[in-house]
Amino acid sequence: MTKIAVFVGSLRKESFNRSLAEGIEGLMPQGVEFEYVDMGLPLYNQDLDGDLPAKVVELKKTVEDADGVLFVTPEYNRSFSGVIKNAIDWGSRPWGKNSFAGKSVAIVGASSGTLGTSQAQSHLRNVALFLDMKVMGQPELYFNAATGLNADGGIAEGSEDFLRGFAKKFADFVESNK
Repeated sequence: MTKIAVFVGSLRKESFNRSLAEGIEGLMPQGVEFEYVDMGLPLYNQDLDGDLPAKVVELKKTVEDADGVLFVTPEYNRSFSGVIKNAIDWGSRPWGKNSFAGKSVAIVGASSGTLGTSQAQSHLRNVALFLDMKVMGQPELYFNAATGLNADGGIAEGSEDFLRGFAKKFADFVESNK
């Protein structure tokens, strides 16, 4: 079994990014399991590094037990969401206890715009590389929710083949780095 920790950076009830994550999950090869990280974390506070909140301990354990990490981010103001930044700050701290180090990672995102989440993914890629994550370079996935999702929020028929190819490539990438 291959375990993937999934960080969805949108808290919106009908989030395009949650739909994208669930769509990718449904197209993963057999033997791959997603575990969605609870993003309802307190704001990072270095004063708590010595006594981590229970939700943070759970986040760190989820990442450490996972074989890979999938970040699914919206683009807010040309960068990735504060929700993901906060989770990364907690997961990479305290100093010397970076739960993300060495993890195989893919970064994707959905938006209603034509540029997708290209700027957000670029910024998030820089952070991931700094924290010693192994970032999958190709295929990049900038998902246009307006055309890629159907009326029910599921993956539109024309998008399935591309997403299935991405899912297989990511599963192979994670497996090759175990």
